[in-house]
Amino acid sequence: MTTEAELACVYSALILVDDDIAVTGEKIQTILKAANVNVESYWPGLFAKALEGINVKELITNIGSGVGAAPVGAAPAAAAPVSTEAAPTKEEKKKEEPEEESDDDMGFGLFD
Repeated sequence: MTTEAELACVYSALILVDDDIAVTGEKIQTILKAANVNVESYWPGLFAKALEGINVKELITNIGSGVGAAPVGAAPAAAAPVSTEAAPTKEEKKKEEPEEESDDDMGFGLFD
C-alpha cells in the first residue's frame, strides 16, 4: 500500500500546484478524501513538508537541467572566414608540416 499512498499524495500535490494552491497536509488530505483514497495519516504531512519552499512547476519544467545532468555541449565553432587568397599548393603544405622522427633516430624500435 505504500506505493499507492505515495502515488496518491504525489497526484494530490500536483493538483494543488496546478491550481496555484499552497501544498499543505490538510489540502492533500482533502483531495485524497474526495477521491476515496485512504492513506496513513503521516503521508500528506510528509509530502507537504518535502515540497515546502520548492517551486514544483519550475522543478517539473527543468527536469533535464538538475544536478547530475549531463553538461550542455559546447557551442558550435564559428564558421571560418572566407579568404580571397588561393589555397596553398601541395608543395607548400609539405613544407609547413614538420618532419616526423623515426624510431631509429631515438635509438629504439618497436620490436627492440
